Formats: sequence, C-alpha cells, structure tokens
Amino acid sequence: MIMTAFAHIQQKIQTPEQLRDTLAAWRASGDKIVFTNGCFDILHYGHLHYLAQARDLGNRLVIGLNSAGSVRRLKGPTRPINDEATRAHLLAALEVVDAVVFFDGDTPLGLIKTVQPDVLVKGGDWQPAQIVGSEVVLAAGGAVRSLPFVEGYSTTNIERKIWEGGGG
Repeated sequence: MIMTAFAHIQQKIQTPEQLRDTLAAWRASGDKIVFTNGCFDILHYGHLHYLAQARDLGNRLVIGLNSAGSVRRLKGPTRPINDEATRAHLLAALEVVDAVVFFDGDTPLGLIKTVQPDVLVKGGDWQPAQIVGSEVVLAAGGAVRSLPFVEGYSTTNIERKIWEGGGG
C-alpha cells in the first residue's frame, strides 16, 4: 500500500511512547539524533533557516513542540495564534523534520530525558550551559549547540505587523 503525502506528515507527529520506538529504530541504524524545541506559532523564514541548520548537525531532527497551554503560560493569553494541529502539521511537513512530539511543561526537560539526543540545539542568545537539558545531554556524551537567529524574523514581529496593518 502506498502512503499518501498527508499520511506521511501525520506519521511524523508522535506521542512520547511512539517516539521511543522510532528512536530505537533510528539508533539501531546508527542515526545521530538532534533535538530542539519551541512554540513555532507562525512558521517563518527564521524558523526554516534554524531547523535546517539543526538538521545538518545529525541524521534525524526531533522537535519538542509546546502544547497550547504551555505556549499561553510562556507567551501570554493571546497565544498561540495557531492551534496545536496546525503547528504540528506545518512542522511535520518540512523535509528537515523527522518527528514532532508535544510537551505540556514550561520546559522540555522531561522530553529531553526521554529522547536522549546526541545533539541538543537552541537558537538565539542562549549559551549552551543555559539551555534546559544541557546537563543531561552532556552527561550522556552528547553535544549542546546554540545557533544564531536570522535577524528580523520572529512571530512577535509578524504579530505586531498584523496589528499595525503593516506589510513586509
């Protein structure tokens, strides 16, 4: 049976339990696992650039995606703009993304402990020692990397342009 493109996208969105099996298969194949996390509320060029850079650090990219409740606690009552299904499916549709899994906490620490990535990545001004889960990854012999943001691209800037009626 041939899998449809949408079914392939949906297959990348996994529960933590499904992800455990997926990770075991990838590791058995010798794949290097990269993990990052975020809200990814309005997907933009900065996100795409960052995720492609993250994927280049290994063979598989796993994204920990903040649940709607987690986004609200972190970003305020007007966020997220896009619902969970939209955010997850848009990320899963990207060629550079191999798995998307939700987490509901304020940090992805529990998920990082589950994934045990070879490389933990965050963007922007985070120093590797400040990245949540860095101690877990480093203790297991992995690497922690901070990738630069692409200036001028953020969901907050897009939201501001929409409210102000500006184009871009």
